[in-house]
Amino acid sequence: MSSALKNLSVFSTENLPDISEKHFAIIVAEWNSEVTGPLFTGAYETLVKYGANEEFIHVRSVPGSYELSFGAALAAQASHIDAVICIGCVIQGETKHNDYINHAVAQGLTNVSIQYNKPVIFGVLTPNTQQQALDRAGGIHGNKGDEAAITAIKMLGVSF
Repeated sequence: MSSALKNLSVFSTENLPDISEKHFAIIVAEWNSEVTGPLFTGAYETLVKYGANEEFIHVRSVPGSYELSFGAALAAQASHIDAVICIGCVIQGETKHNDYINHAVAQGLTNVSIQYNKPVIFGVLTPNTQQQALDRAGGIHGNKGDEAAITAIKMLGVSF
């Protein structure tokens, strides 16, 4: 849980797998682009920083966070894609729409991951306010896009 005193974008990078030959799909919601843009940049730059080939990072946009599940399914069914990172932001606002959207997206992305046996990363912010979103998209609480990319990299190293 993030607090005013903690930047959560501090993570261990020990023993990361070699990702130089891995293909990543980044699916970005257009809605709340002032938040999803910096999240995408964080994810993309983190992948490159830790060894991803820029030619192997495939980026697509969808209208909103609700559509991330379908975008993720399209990416995951492509045999050359090794991991999918989904970037979105649903701000609570005055209605309960966020409850329905966030639950549907979380369940949808989980189902895609299981169906295609690939990491599908939930890089969707679910803040109460616009400021909380900006604080987590490169602001005082770091960049959750960075964290989503590191999660994808680490999941590619999980094996049994």
